[in-house]
Amino acid sequence: MLPLFLAAFVIGVALLAWGGNRFVVGSEATAQNLNIPPIIIGLTIAGFATSAPELLISALASAAGNPGLALGNAVGSNIANIGLVLGLAALVRPLTVHSKTTRMQLGTLLITTVLVYMVFMDLRLSRVEGVVLLVSIVPLTTLLVWLILRSEQPSPVRVNTSADTPTGIGMFKATIQLTVGLGAMLAGAKCLVYGAEALARAIGVNDLVIGLTIVAIGTSLPELAVAIAAVLKQKYDLVMGNVIGSNIFNLLAVIGVAGTIAPHELEVRILTVDYPIMAGFTLAIFVLAHIFRKKQQFDRRVGSLLFSAFIAYHGYIAWKIFSA
Repeated sequence: MLPLFLAAFVIGVALLAWGGNRFVVGSEATAQNLNIPPIIIGLTIAGFATSAPELLISALASAAGNPGLALGNAVGSNIANIGLVLGLAALVRPLTVHSKTTRMQLGTLLITTVLVYMVFMDLRLSRVEGVVLLVSIVPLTTLLVWLILRSEQPSPVRVNTSADTPTGIGMFKATIQLTVGLGAMLAGAKCLVYGAEALARAIGVNDLVIGLTIVAIGTSLPELAVAIAAVLKQKYDLVMGNVIGSNIFNLLAVIGVAGTIAPHELEVRILTVDYPIMAGFTLAIFVLAHIFRKKQQFDRRVGSLLFSAFIAYHGYIAWKIFSA
């Protein structure tokens, strides 16, 4: 069994790295062909596409009568997207971002986080609430894209990175790059999650904790692959847009699907421990974006802070499991 897991791990890492690179090239070419800011591609196509594993797991888990896994996956993925993905990306190379645009997106994510918490306060997710969350993703994303297009102005960041934007790639080839890259990332994430999830179930870890940890990290690997590939190419807007778009999608679409398929009671810890921690991560990057608004950069200090908090959270979960 160990050789099989190791083989799956190596294959998964290779697929994620290669697929992430293809996806970034396709995203940049798409933005160029459509003449729109790369941050919008990150917020929409990249953000939603890399959340496909969370959406699929949410639907399957809810249909199978395991809604705790679906909710844990959504909340845990948002924590991983900020602490792991954004943290590691900033550690690899400081993220230069458009301050005004980023603060606008983060403000929207923070408001969405608070509203979903209010839905959870009665410790029940009804079908009506699930449908409302699910359908709200369209008008919210449309509004956010419109606001970004109104606020985007040419900047030194755009000029400095334009030389790295792929040229000569038509829309058809860009779509192929996006599709193939996404497929490779999803397959790679599946390989990595395979062995770890089976091991966790074997030692008696419950569905919510599996969703918050192994499955959440595994389904955030596509975001991580895109982030690392993008930051190495200095496509910083794509990194921020991908993380923020993915987190909004997880809160509205992934949780909405879970409630629509299987209305259910919530575990108390999701409301008292895990969701507040996720909200804390969101508030942290919102505040940091304002602190560093003049510098317009998430530097390695920010990356260290986010990644350390992510490790501390999972250390806490491990301590609770093994001390029980």
